Amino acid sequence: MSASPSSIRRLDEAVVNRIAAGEVIQRPVNAIKEMIENSLDAKSTTIQVVAKQGGLKLIQIQDNGTGIRKEDMAIVCERFTTSKLEKFEDLTSIRTYGFRGEALASISHVAHVTITTRTADSQCAYKAHYSDGQLTSSKPGASAEPKPCAGNKGTQITVEDLFYNIPIRRQALRGGSEEYAKIVDMISKYAIHNSGISFTLKKQGEAVADVRTATGSAYLDNIKLIYGATIARELLDIKHESEKLAFKLSGYVTSANFSTKKFLFVLFINHRLVDCVSLKRGIESVYVAYLPKHSHPFVYLSLEVAPQNVDVNVHPTKHEVHFLHEDAIVEAIQEVIKDRLVNCNESRTFTQRTLKPGSLVSIPSEMTSKAPAKTSTARVYDHHLVRTDSREQTLDAFLPPASCSQEGDLSTEVSQSGGASETRRLAAESTHSRATKTTSQDDKETEVMEVDELPEKSRSPVKRKRDVEEEGGEEKLSGLNQPHRRLIRLRSILNLRQAVMDAEHQGLRQLFQNYKFVGCCTDNMALMQHQTKLYIVNFSRLSKELFYQLLLFDFGNFGSLKLSEPPLISELALLSLEQPDSEWTPENETKEEVAEYVMDLLGSKADMLQDYFSIEITDEGRLVSIPWLLDRYVPDLAGLPSLVMHLAMDVNWTSEEACFKSFSQAVGDFYQFKPTQEQIETEKQKEDSEDEPEDLPRSRCDIVGKGDQGDRVTLSDNEDGWKWIVEHVLFPAFRSILLPSKKLTEDGTIVEVANLPDLYKVFERC
Repeated sequence: MSASPSSIRRLDEAVVNRIAAGEVIQRPVNAIKEMIENSLDAKSTTIQVVAKQGGLKLIQIQDNGTGIRKEDMAIVCERFTTSKLEKFEDLTSIRTYGFRGEALASISHVAHVTITTRTADSQCAYKAHYSDGQLTSSKPGASAEPKPCAGNKGTQITVEDLFYNIPIRRQALRGGSEEYAKIVDMISKYAIHNSGISFTLKKQGEAVADVRTATGSAYLDNIKLIYGATIARELLDIKHESEKLAFKLSGYVTSANFSTKKFLFVLFINHRLVDCVSLKRGIESVYVAYLPKHSHPFVYLSLEVAPQNVDVNVHPTKHEVHFLHEDAIVEAIQEVIKDRLVNCNESRTFTQRTLKPGSLVSIPSEMTSKAPAKTSTARVYDHHLVRTDSREQTLDAFLPPASCSQEGDLSTEVSQSGGASETRRLAAESTHSRATKTTSQDDKETEVMEVDELPEKSRSPVKRKRDVEEEGGEEKLSGLNQPHRRLIRLRSILNLRQAVMDAEHQGLRQLFQNYKFVGCCTDNMALMQHQTKLYIVNFSRLSKELFYQLLLFDFGNFGSLKLSEPPLISELALLSLEQPDSEWTPENETKEEVAEYVMDLLGSKADMLQDYFSIEITDEGRLVSIPWLLDRYVPDLAGLPSLVMHLAMDVNWTSEEACFKSFSQAVGDFYQFKPTQEQIETEKQKEDSEDEPEDLPRSRCDIVGKGDQGDRVTLSDNEDGWKWIVEHVLFPAFRSILLPSKKLTEDGTIVEVANLPDLYKVFERC
C-alpha cells in the first residue's frame, strides 16, 4: 500500500519572517554591521556602540545622522521597506550599504527593538518599540504609537535579548567573549575605512572603550591606533587605476620587514566590507617570496568597481560580492603589490642575537681512572641570563630628563673618637626630606620643620637576621661598633621582635637582598627584578611594615625630628575631628572635650613616650619632636592630627606588650610613604620639562640624637622627587632592614608578573 503524499500548506507569515531573519542575522556581529551601515547611509559622523554579553543581552547603537521621520516609524521595521531602492534596476547603480529593507525587520523578529530618533527639523525626538516587525506598546494597555521624548539629532537603536525566541541559535553561539571579539574586529575594520568618522565601541558599564577613533582622523592614524605602531611603521601605500577593467585601487600593505602569524586582511569593495577568497589567495602568493614560512602580512585595500559590474545581492549577510573580470582584476592587484614590494626591498631588517660574555661555561666532566679529564662547553641560553651590572638602566632612563638629579647615594663620613663613638655626617647637597605643612583652624599654612642637628651615633638600624640575639637577657649587637646603644631587656619588646623574626620568609628575604630596581609604575607600585622574574611591589604598604619593624628593633634608641613650631596636641586633635572620615559624633562629647582628653592622656604618658620613642611633649601639651626612623626620610607631617588621635584612641594602654605593638602599628601607619598630590604633580612637571623649575618652598627640621648631641646639617626639601625616595631610600632599606613574611605574597603586596623562561616558551610557539 503506497503512502499518500503530504498536503502542501502555506507557511504562517511569522514562521516565514523568523526563518528569513535567521538567514540575515546569524550572530550579534551581523546585527551590529547592518545597523552601522544604516548609520553610515544616514551621513553620520559619530557612531557609538555599546554591547553586553557579546551583544546577546544588549546592543545599543547611537549616531548623529539624519534620523527617521515620524511618519516612517510605523513601517521602519517591516520587511522590504527602504529609502534606498525603488526598482530592481537600481541595483546596478547602488551606492548605499542597505537596499533590501530586511535588516531592522530581521532584528525585530529575533529580539526586542527600541528606536529613538530625531530629524533636524523636528522639535523633539520620538521613541517606539517593535516586535516581529510591528509597533508594540512598552506596557500592557498602552498605545503603540511613537511617543515624543527628549533626544539628540540622529538615531539610537537598542536591541535586547537577541535570539530570545530561537533558543537553539542562542545556545549554538560559543559565548559572550568570542562574540564580542568578532564585534571588535568588524568595527575596527569599518573605523579604518571610514577614517573621517568617529567610532566608539565598549562594553556596557566599562569606562574604557575597546575601539575609539576621532572625527577627521587619517587612515594611518586609525591603523596605528587599532593594530599598533609596529604595523604602522612598515606600511606602504598603494594606488592604481585601470580604465580598461573599470576599477580603482587604494590602500596600505606592509613591507617585507613585517610579518604576523595570521593574515590581517581588510577589504572594502565599493565601500562595503566583504570577503574575496581569490583576491586573498592572490595576495598571499605574492608575499610567499618575501616572508618566512607560515608568516603573513597586513593588507588594507579599498577597491572601487563600476557599480554595473558588481553583484551585491549574493548572500543575505552581504559579506560576499561578485564582479566582472574578477581574475583579471586580481592579477592586476598582484602586480601592483609586487612592484611596490620590489621598489622598497633595498633594505631588510633582521633580528640578530649576539653572544653575551659568559654565555659559554666550561663544565668539567667527572674524573675516571680509565679516561683523562675532559672539558665540555654548555651554552647558557638568553632566557637564563639576568642583569648583573648595577650600571644598567632603569625605567627612569626612558623618561624625559628631570630638571633635578642626584648622583650617587648619600655621602657619609665616619669618624671615631678614642674608638668609643661612631659619627655619620651628612652632606647638605645630597640629603633629602619631604615638604610638610599643617593647617591651623584659621586656615593658615605654617612651616613646621626646621633643620638642625644629627645624632652622634649611627642611625643605621641593627642588621637583621639574628643580629639581635639574646644572651642572658641582653641584646648582642653583632657587626656594629655602637657602645652608646641602649640595651633593651623588656620581655614584651623581645617577644614582638621574636615574632617578626619567626615569621620571616627566606625566599622573600633572598629576593630583597638580590633585587634589581626597575622603576615606579604608579604612585604606590614599583617593578623590581630578581634573577629571571619580574615582580610588582606595593612599596607604600611595604614601607608600613618596614617602619613597624624599625620601631621594634630600634626601641629606645631613636633620634629626634624636632618641630620648629611645636603645635598643641589639642589643636591637632581638633583638626583630626574636623576631617570628613572622623568617627566623632556630637551625641557623647563635644570636639573640645575630646581634644582635651587626647592632650591629657598623651601628656600623662610624656615621660615614657620621650624615653622609648623620642616623642617629646611639653607640660603645656605641645608636641616638640617625633622619632627619626630612617636616614633621608621625613614623614608627611600633614598626618600629625591623625597620629595623635590614633595614639589616644587605638593604642591599648592597659597591657605592656599590646601597648607597644598597637603603638608601633599606629606610628608605622603615620610614617608609611604615600606621595602627596603636590609631589606627584611636581614630578610630572619635572618629567615634562627640561628647564630648571622655579625655587620651591623649603622646609626644615631639627634632627638630634639622645642627649641632643650632634652636628648641624640642613635637609632641604624638593631636591629630589618621590620616585627618587622610593629608589634610593625605601628600596635600599627593604634590602638591608626588612624581614619579609609570607603574608606579603598573600595580600598582594608582592606579585610576580613575568617569568623570562615562560615568556620564551610563548615566543617559541609564535
